[in-house]
Amino acid sequence: MSHPTAPTGLLRRMTSRSPEEGHRAATALELFFDLCFVVAVAQAGARLVHADAEAHIASGVLGYFLVFFAIWWAWMNFTWFASAYDNDDVFYRVAVLVQIAGILVFAAGIPRAFDNGDWTIGIIGYVVMRLAMTFQWLRVARHNTGAERSMALKYALGLAICQVGWVAVIFLPDGARPYLFAVLVLAELSVPPLAEKGFRTSWHPHHIAERYSLFTIIVLGESITAATIAVQKGLDERDELGELLAIAGGGLLIVFAAWWIYFSSPAHERLTSMKRALQWGYGHFFILASAAAIGAGIEVAVEQDTGEAHISSVTAAAAVTVPTALFLFTCWLLQARHFKRDAAEKALMPVTVVLVLACTFLGIWGVLAAGIVMAVAVTVGVLLSNRPDSASLRTPQLT
Repeated sequence: MSHPTAPTGLLRRMTSRSPEEGHRAATALELFFDLCFVVAVAQAGARLVHADAEAHIASGVLGYFLVFFAIWWAWMNFTWFASAYDNDDVFYRVAVLVQIAGILVFAAGIPRAFDNGDWTIGIIGYVVMRLAMTFQWLRVARHNTGAERSMALKYALGLAICQVGWVAVIFLPDGARPYLFAVLVLAELSVPPLAEKGFRTSWHPHHIAERYSLFTIIVLGESITAATIAVQKGLDERDELGELLAIAGGGLLIVFAAWWIYFSSPAHERLTSMKRALQWGYGHFFILASAAAIGAGIEVAVEQDTGEAHISSVTAAAAVTVPTALFLFTCWLLQARHFKRDAAEKALMPVTVVLVLACTFLGIWGVLAAGIVMAVAVTVGVLLSNRPDSASLRTPQLT
């Protein structure tokens, strides 16, 4: 099935697109969707900076992961759905725009959720997003029969049940909310594997890999933006540039290397089964969350250097090195290790993870050291992969 072309039809059948479709690329609506979601990512990062700077590390990290889960989960569900069922009619577009409105409401509620534990606005926005997604699945059920219709109804039912649970969170006392949060996260994660037991959606491997790649680029770009603003603010508040330049230079090297490492492996070659797709897709939560947290960490390091953060220099450095190490490890675990040929290549990223974490103990200068470690790792990786006997593209391992 070819992608519908303008003018957009009022109502088209929502039948599955072929996973073998050629030249499948992200649409303008998908790119718009991603950009709007980054508003929420920026809000989550800003509150993480505030919590870390005030030495509320544990509560800040927990709140950040909860908020980021909601962002990532709504984004991921739409992405996989669109890869299989994007018919680009008016009703489809309106449903997507409603989801965008929902994420903007959710983003507006992030400060209240972090600062006061008031999740009301955030949950309202989340429910708006998820009900729009439920509507899309009901359309799939209406336009298909048999196992595919059953699968779509399972998705719709699962989403609806989860939304009832999220609304219930608003009315619970603060002490009980973490337990229901945990149950609802597990329930949300279980919907896709349960719904697709009898029928697998026809997502497109190249399209999915591209969509994740584009969102990763946007999140890394948000990290650069946040870090740049923080450094500019730091320059306005002090005359000595030594440590600020070290933070800026190290942060830039980290983000550049993170981009290089993420795109060094052809991820779509691993997406050959539902099991692998779930592992790869779910695992990206840590890639995306850590990528966004790198920018927040650079902001924390700047605030510590200018005396605005009430934490030690080692803690400030950890705000950068820990998410960087998590990003590296998850990239290696999900995709890079499957394209490595020998012990030297396989060991490079795990060793880099350890060295980046060790940079933490250098304090603020550890940010620059971590950036240099990342740059050296990329250089060594390029040299290893371009040895004369490595010229041909590797075949990914099957395990």
